[in-house]
Amino acid sequence: MTSELLVISSRFCGPPKSGNGGYVCGRVAAHIRGPSSVRLKAPPPLETELRIEASESEARLLHGSDVIAEAKAAALDLAPPAAPSFTEAEAAAKTYSGFTRHVFPRCFVCGPQRATGDGLRIFPGSTASRSMVAAPWVPDASLGNGSGEVRAEFLWAALDCTGAFSLLPIPEDKAIVLGELCARIDASIAPGEKCVVTGWQLQLDGRKRIAGSAVFSSSGRPVAVGRATWIEVPASAFGGQ
Repeated sequence: MTSELLVISSRFCGPPKSGNGGYVCGRVAAHIRGPSSVRLKAPPPLETELRIEASESEARLLHGSDVIAEAKAAALDLAPPAAPSFTEAEAAAKTYSGFTRHVFPRCFVCGPQRATGDGLRIFPGSTASRSMVAAPWVPDASLGNGSGEVRAEFLWAALDCTGAFSLLPIPEDKAIVLGELCARIDASIAPGEKCVVTGWQLQLDGRKRIAGSAVFSSSGRPVAVGRATWIEVPASAFGGQ
């Protein structure tokens, strides 16, 4: 068993007072080799000392004795549909619904109020000829690992929000929050690379909504694939954030 301290910077928020789910999942999943599934059990607090406890196939994010997230090794047999071109993704992003209504407009991944070089600015919109949403993404230099690759937790973050926008519309008095994200990282991308991120609906089951998502390199190769479970909650739950 290993133990590591973690502080989630306010830069990486989803809702204003908690961490972006995909980013947090990626930080916890980094302690497990291969594909893994991470379940969020409570909102991850920002600028707070947390602890990750990990074994070879499991990891937990703790705030004191409270479990914030649990990760386990998991298989993910999900093949993404072919991606649109970067140009098609740029056209899709112009229809991004978050430009007119966004519950978390400063979300690190998809918030339109985040500046270039600060947030990821991934704005998934409907594609003209495919049953998916898509967005262009050119990762900023600050996302690199020092060896010419975008750090894996930012691939997890991109998978997170993009899938959510394939599950719209939802009622105006509701929001959806990430409950669980299972992801497989197959390759890497570089800062400055012209990438495409896609999301598609897999299942609707009452308050539970399931989506697939993928990150594609500039060559059209899928480098990360995810399956996320989202839970519908009252939007008023975030009124004080």
